[in-house]
Amino acid sequence: MENQDYQITEEELQCYRERGYNEDLLPKSLSKRMMGKLNYFTLWMGSVHNIPNYTAVGGFLFLGLSPINIMLALIISALAVALFMTFNGRAGSKYGIPFAIHLRSTYGDVGAKLPGFLRGCVAAIAWFGLQNYTGSLALLILIGKIWPGFLTLGGDTMILGISVPGLIAFTLFWVVNMLIGFGGGKILNKFTAILSPLIYIIFGGMAIWAIGAAGGLGPILTYDVAGAAHNISPVFVYLMIINSVLAVWAAPGASVSDFTQNAKSTKDQTIGQTASFLVGYGIFAFSSVVILIGGSIRYGIQEWNILNIVDRWDNSFAIIVAMLVFLLTTVSTNATGNIIPAAYQLCALFPKKIDYKKGVLLASVISFLIMPWKLMENAASIFIFLNTIGAVLGPVAGVMIANYYFVQKQKIDLNQLYMDPKADNSQNSYKGLNKPAYVATIVALVICLSGNFIPALKVISDISWISGFVSAFVLYLVLRKFFDKK
Repeated sequence: MENQDYQITEEELQCYRERGYNEDLLPKSLSKRMMGKLNYFTLWMGSVHNIPNYTAVGGFLFLGLSPINIMLALIISALAVALFMTFNGRAGSKYGIPFAIHLRSTYGDVGAKLPGFLRGCVAAIAWFGLQNYTGSLALLILIGKIWPGFLTLGGDTMILGISVPGLIAFTLFWVVNMLIGFGGGKILNKFTAILSPLIYIIFGGMAIWAIGAAGGLGPILTYDVAGAAHNISPVFVYLMIINSVLAVWAAPGASVSDFTQNAKSTKDQTIGQTASFLVGYGIFAFSSVVILIGGSIRYGIQEWNILNIVDRWDNSFAIIVAMLVFLLTTVSTNATGNIIPAAYQLCALFPKKIDYKKGVLLASVISFLIMPWKLMENAASIFIFLNTIGAVLGPVAGVMIANYYFVQKQKIDLNQLYMDPKADNSQNSYKGLNKPAYVATIVALVICLSGNFIPALKVISDISWISGFVSAFVLYLVLRKFFDKK
């Protein structure tokens, strides 16, 4: 089938360069789009297996569904994420534009600052802090196996709610991630090809171990979680799980055009990403439930943190290898998905005062000050975090998709979008602030967060990404018609 994506000409690109746009913001010509189906298939496969994802599954087990239903809910969630990523990525793959320009086409050149801040600063910095903390837990176990005395430093002393060894491990891992952020994350590309298959070897081996430790697959699938909630509708539990998984991908999903702008075609990114999430989450759904329940049966204690299960192993070498994989995975996803977008967004917000490296430093310091270890104190903490991220970015996603498909009809005028700052842009539809988009985003954000303050509306906040997406989607289209008539 012939590629129907827009083919930017060199003359157009040169025109946009003369208007002051740098290479990072320019549309990608088809000749420079090097990512095919296989590239997108492997793009997210490794990122699925991170510590917060396993922690979230530990929380899902306490919602009252059977293990097999948890697996099924995760696979359905993967389909929802794939639809979100491919549909929101279509503007990038069709026109070759990055996230910053995609936002401008939705909110206007001035209006793009708010959603850019929500994705690049609020969500990215919060995720950067959480990933640093989860990675530091793996580092803490790793150091403890090599130097057992390290774990007793400071005795029972707690600093800001964290032990002395925990604070040292967090600080060390935080510094490593910050230094990689300074380098732009380019070094990560050298071992990504090795890391992805290594992840599946390790987690596949862990799943096999868990089945053996539990005495077979039967005890795992029939396991009854003590203390699980049984007063929540199973349908609503499914929605809560789908919402949480969508919230995990809310940040990269909002800025997915940064990845799809490199697609050889829209068809390639659609097929590749869909396969990536369905296969990746299919394996993850099985391995996560099996490892967590199998480990709980083996050690006689319900455990929602996969790191605690690994820490109980008798083989120190296996523990060290598993923790190293966790560390490498965290560093990889943290740099590309969190600190780098945060730094660039801070540059965009304060171009005269903050450059890229200052942005990395500022984002890193903020991520430390929010004390991310508070986000994983128990199985419920991760839900609160994910629902907050969902509330922040669900409305942005709803407005972006509503605008591209129902207002713009999948047509973007690049000449108008890459406006000449010296020309009269008073009639340019991308100039200034898209008021309906702004109002819909803010109102939907308030609606999502309302359940945290009004008990009767708690159900809305429990599925914050879904409620934010739907409310912003509908509000924007209604407001758009009103403003157009006016």
